[in-house]
Amino acid sequence: MASPSSTTAARVRRQLPTSPWLFAAPGLLVVGIFILYPFVSTVVNAFTDRRTLIPGEFVGLANFRELLHDEMFWIGLRNSTLYVLGVVPALVLLPLLLALLVQRNIPGIAFFRSAFYTPVVASIVVVGLIWVWLLDERGLVNSLLETVGVGRIGFLSDQWLLLLSAMTVTVWKGLGYYMIIYLAALANVPRELHEAAAVDGAGAVRRFLTVTVPAVRSTMVLVGALSSVAAFKVFSEVYLMAGPGGGPAGEDTTLVMLVQRTGTGLTGRVGYASAISVVVFVVTVALMLLVLRADRKEDT
Repeated sequence: MASPSSTTAARVRRQLPTSPWLFAAPGLLVVGIFILYPFVSTVVNAFTDRRTLIPGEFVGLANFRELLHDEMFWIGLRNSTLYVLGVVPALVLLPLLLALLVQRNIPGIAFFRSAFYTPVVASIVVVGLIWVWLLDERGLVNSLLETVGVGRIGFLSDQWLLLLSAMTVTVWKGLGYYMIIYLAALANVPRELHEAAAVDGAGAVRRFLTVTVPAVRSTMVLVGALSSVAAFKVFSEVYLMAGPGGGPAGEDTTLVMLVQRTGTGLTGRVGYASAISVVVFVVTVALMLLVLRADRKEDT
């Protein structure tokens, strides 16, 4: 007669192959419904002429060929690329400097840590409206400039100033988030390395370049990858500051704004918008691979 312990062990062995899947089922269901299905549906729609209320038919690469001759697509690609070039270097370096500043244990530093992180938890809509109020033609910034005799500046009416203003909002809102990531990395940097460099006569700048930067280089790569993907997919900042039309003559439209404008509404071209989405996906994956490849080259 089998003992109770052996019976229990046999029951566990019979249930073991399916038990992990039962635990993972809720998460897999959520991923399947909200990530995998929309992704596959977008890729399939990219090869059709589907509209909002019309299923559409297979058209092959017609949508992608149309992209090559679409002026708004190239404007969106230009603006999204410029956004990456303008935002990513700032979000890689400035949060690191900020983390070095708030890392010090001095009286009142907890208040500044909270203050720097506050924009991260604030709603992007609220943040965007605040900056629109500040930079508007009759906003606070222009009123101050006019008071000191500089004159009003069209932050929200000039094509390039509007894009630069949106970049400023993105950097300002992301500083605190990436600062936290750098703080975690800096906590693992041995203090002895800084002390040894100081004994050798290295100043603050030299210690930063020879000790801090090499120690957190992998974190800088991570921040660069995350911020580049987020910058290329920017939508809210530009949409709130430039409006649905994408600024003067639509010259500040980004690719994600173009997807939203093309694929929504009763007559939205879902198939064409899906093709733009596929391009955005391919470019973001390429950006991440380029960053990771550059990191591997430096390791070798």
